[in-house]
Amino acid sequence: MKRNVLIIGAGGVAQVVAHKCAQNNDVLGDLHIASRTLAKCEAIIASVNDKGAMKVPGTFAAHAVDATDSAAVAALIRQTGAQIVINVGSAFVNMYVLQACIDTGVAYMDTAIHEDPAKVCETPPWYGNYEWKRREACAAAGVTAILGIGFDPGVVNAYARLAAEEYLDSVESIDIVDINAGSHGRWFATNFDPEINFREFTGTVYSWQDGGWQENRMFEVGREWDLPVVGRQKAYLTGHDEVHSLSANYPQADVRFWMGFGDHYINVFTVLKNLGLLSEKPVTTAEGQEVIPLKVVKAVLPDPASLAPDYTGKTCIGDVVKGTKDGRPREVFIYNVADHKDAYEEVGAQGISYTAGVPPVAAAIMVAKGDWDVGRMVNVEELPPMDFLREMHRLGLSTRLKEGETDIALT
Repeated sequence: MKRNVLIIGAGGVAQVVAHKCAQNNDVLGDLHIASRTLAKCEAIIASVNDKGAMKVPGTFAAHAVDATDSAAVAALIRQTGAQIVINVGSAFVNMYVLQACIDTGVAYMDTAIHEDPAKVCETPPWYGNYEWKRREACAAAGVTAILGIGFDPGVVNAYARLAAEEYLDSVESIDIVDINAGSHGRWFATNFDPEINFREFTGTVYSWQDGGWQENRMFEVGREWDLPVVGRQKAYLTGHDEVHSLSANYPQADVRFWMGFGDHYINVFTVLKNLGLLSEKPVTTAEGQEVIPLKVVKAVLPDPASLAPDYTGKTCIGDVVKGTKDGRPREVFIYNVADHKDAYEEVGAQGISYTAGVPPVAAAIMVAKGDWDVGRMVNVEELPPMDFLREMHRLGLSTRLKEGETDIALT
């Protein structure tokens, strides 16, 4: 059994991970959290203590580390005795933290594909550019590395496998739909790191259709979805992490990702992009200062973690999976609904952070108990889903299935 957890990162998702690890420290053991800024880690631990979240008395310590320094991360892993690393830092640090885990032989998990700050929207499959290049090293070291174990990617990958195994004989399409019907009350803000948020939407939209990669422009393809709780919502075809692994594991199916955007977001995004303010390339001001426009925009926007106290409404995220069963067409929608206010009251974070932060803790518990400690690199759809989804339900995120007029709880 693996014990002791090191959390990398100190943003809104790390806040959720810290609280949920604390609530399960009887299984997970000693807890540690590290980021470049020690004070942020200390503030998260203070919030855990304020909520009385620790299930049993134990260690929860803060550390400063440069997560782009693999040797420093490896040294911290050895110092803390961590056997599981939950990486919820920036996607820019993934490969460095992963290498540190390989070097120390401990389990690794993250919630998004690694990104190179100098590149946007690389050639698909994106995992093939980075994480998948460490597959053999993980296997040789016996290291469990679970990639993309947030909600999307992550839980939606588990939903896809569940649909393929339990409800369909053949899968023809997997449409992942992500709707945030909440309101944060700010004139404009992003729900997670603005730099990562905007980078997702400034490049080519890749989807897997008809056995190959299809390219579109952002906001080029949109449609309405009629969903439980949140009702009819407009969503747009968007490039996203899970498409890249699901297309490899279900190559016969069309795999698409749809995200909901309001007209106001689209208008602001379009103006910023057309002005060149979403560029990751340096520019020089008249005063001779070199700046990166995207980082300037990030600096003036609200910290996503600051949105939590005023956030209201719900999210609905799930998979519409179509195929055949017993020779007949079948369509199921496997999904979760989360509430922003409930998330804030429990862990001091908004619902987007909550849905991203609960799954890696559920996975860490599965690894700690040995169920998901597979000793190799995997994407979530390569692991048995049902016990994980039950663990998710215990931690606060339930799963439902809608088919026609029938809507039932699966967990």
